Amino acid sequence: MKASELQAKGAEELRKELESLLKAQFSLRMQKATQQLTNTSQLRKVRRDIARVRTVLAEKAISK
Repeated sequence: MKASELQAKGAEELRKELESLLKAQFSLRMQKATQQLTNTSQLRKVRRDIARVRTVLAEKAISK
């Protein structure tokens, strides 16, 4: 997901996106702990997407 895509979304959509990403991260962490996760790069991608969403939310909050 690109930052430009996120900037086009509203604050409420971003919060929903953040919530779904946090759930996905939790699920991936549990899979990793039980050694069911085969593609560990997914964790990194989700973590970075979470950071992107939080950054865009912060930018929107500052600009208001």
